[in-house]
Amino acid sequence: MPRIKHTHPTKRAIIKKEVIPLKKKKGGKSPKVVKLVNIGGMKKPRRYRPGTVALREIKRYQSSGELLIKKLPFQRVVRYIAEVYIGNGIRFQASSILAIQTAAEAYLISLMEDTNLCAVHAKRVTILPKDMQLAYRLREGRFY
Repeated sequence: MPRIKHTHPTKRAIIKKEVIPLKKKKGGKSPKVVKLVNIGGMKKPRRYRPGTVALREIKRYQSSGELLIKKLPFQRVVRYIAEVYIGNGIRFQASSILAIQTAAEAYLISLMEDTNLCAVHAKRVTILPKDMQLAYRLREGRFY
């Protein structure tokens, strides 16, 4: 079975100049038309303005209710932490790991919201580690 060669979608097409001579006029040079020919066969990728895709993703994740962290990697982390602090042989119900994951994601999302407020207060759009440290320090004593 022959292998199909896939081209990368972000590579640009190869464009070649093709010179087409026109009919010769009396007493002069023949005019030439330069035509650009796409020989690569690939379309130029669509580029959105900066921030457009981010806003679309924010709307999508805010409207949905699914978990953002994948379940199996999170389950492995929970089991590893339980093994370190409690020891081998501990078992979890699936619903308990789901509850831990829901609580962890809710906490992280609220921490990121406070981090964003700290960045906006500093007249920045980009969040920095110092914004997260400030948000974490300001919320000492509250865990929601």
